[in-house]
Amino acid sequence: MPDDDAFGFAHGPAAMKTVPASVRNWLIVVAAMIFVMITLGALTRLTESGLSMVEWHPISGVIPPLSEQAWQAELKEYLSSPQGRLVNSDFTVAQFKQIFWLEFIHRLWGRLIGLVVAGPLLWFWLRGQLSRGLKLRLVALLVLGGLQGALGWAMVASGLVDRPSVSHYRLAAHLLAAVALYAYTVWLILELSPRDIRHNDPRTRREATGLMAFVFVVMTFGALMAGLRAGLSHNTFPTMSGYWIPPGMFDRSPWWINIFENGTTVQFIHRWLAKLLALGVLAMAWRVRRPETYAAGAMVLVQFCLGVATILSGVEIALASMHQAGAVLLLTTLIVVRHRATPSPARPLSAIVQR
Repeated sequence: MPDDDAFGFAHGPAAMKTVPASVRNWLIVVAAMIFVMITLGALTRLTESGLSMVEWHPISGVIPPLSEQAWQAELKEYLSSPQGRLVNSDFTVAQFKQIFWLEFIHRLWGRLIGLVVAGPLLWFWLRGQLSRGLKLRLVALLVLGGLQGALGWAMVASGLVDRPSVSHYRLAAHLLAAVALYAYTVWLILELSPRDIRHNDPRTRREATGLMAFVFVVMTFGALMAGLRAGLSHNTFPTMSGYWIPPGMFDRSPWWINIFENGTTVQFIHRWLAKLLALGVLAMAWRVRRPETYAAGAMVLVQFCLGVATILSGVEIALASMHQAGAVLLLTTLIVVRHRATPSPARPLSAIVQR
């Protein structure tokens, strides 16, 4: 019986089937596309474009309106939605197009990611170029990507009933699921990469794992902030409108609901968690002093500055989008730190990857 590493790749005689480098390169493209998708999602949210398409047609939805009559019909459907009725009731077709196209591209890009995953997966599978463990993980990637699309529609649907905005809880779930999918793909890429730079460092491995989890917590409150539009208030730093502890943080009852639904409280928590995250990453970089930890330290400083700039600007669209992208890049550096602190298995996968 062959031995399996913790990732599920077989080693020994059954592992001699070569995994070509083209598989790794394909996954790099997939990860890059997911990263772009996350950034597009930020732009869609910040420009209030996400509710411009009030129906979800997985197949026919790839074709936009092609005539003036079709645009008028699309606008009519939009104006019947809560956002159309309550916020943009005076929209012309020209104004509607400005928000429609961004949401259309966002959805189309998601479908394209699905094709880029499914097509090459089938190709490599039929050619016998995938190990058993890798097949299972690539199928999981495809299935999770499809579920992410369904979660995106569930988010949009929450803003089509009686409110002109989506549920901030569903927004956070949609973002975190996308980031988790990206992180999963990056880990796959690293597992298919040469392992001669890996080393066994349990302490760094634990620290990086904890910091990765902490990034998700900070991003959760960032997403809640976005859904509540909490970044539009208290646009000062380091204080919040002159207060270290701003008033109104526990105005709602029961008290704990303020943690999730009070914009002031959510922003306060997000700020302080971000500071703790920055200190944690910098402390690890100072202790370990390896290229990957230096990269994480540099990225956390950039990300912190982007967060401050976003607040001071009153959530300017370009800065806020860069801030979301920066969080993903920070997570990427921590994944690399975590992976490189993991010892290689007895038979490294890199030894059977075609160069």
